[in-house]
Amino acid sequence: MLPSRLTELAALVLRSAGQRGERLATAESCTGGLVAAALTAIPGSSSVVDRGFVTYSNQAKTEMLGVPPELIAAHGAVSRPVAIAMAEGALGHSHADMAVSITGIAGPQADGTDKPVGLVHFALARRGAATRHAEHRFDGDRDAVRLQAALTALGLFLPPPAT
Repeated sequence: MLPSRLTELAALVLRSAGQRGERLATAESCTGGLVAAALTAIPGSSSVVDRGFVTYSNQAKTEMLGVPPELIAAHGAVSRPVAIAMAEGALGHSHADMAVSITGIAGPQADGTDKPVGLVHFALARRGAATRHAEHRFDGDRDAVRLQAALTALGLFLPPPAT
């Protein structure tokens, strides 16, 4: 069972995207499909969700999303350039209007680099717009990092607040 705040936010995302007539895709690494699971747990989600990619390995990022292996080698899988390439790859390999990507270190151990547990990179690619990137550092155990990352990724699908 998914946490209620995750399904509540997923329902809001679906309503918002549905009202705009937009379709969504996800490209997930450290969350392992949690964002797609939250979205598709909502009845009627098939009218908004196009597809989800779980690209846990670097090979999957390359094969499924077209992330160049040289990019991963140069920056690491948990990086701004890879998050952007994942989101843009998900958009390019789908019929979605927007795609969000998540790549990070959920723990409990680091990945052998100097990157800390809790570091997560996100990107949102939208047809006809520049891809947005966000970096967060979350506290807590593996489950806490994954939940916070999923909530953050879902929030990227929402329009920015009016100023």
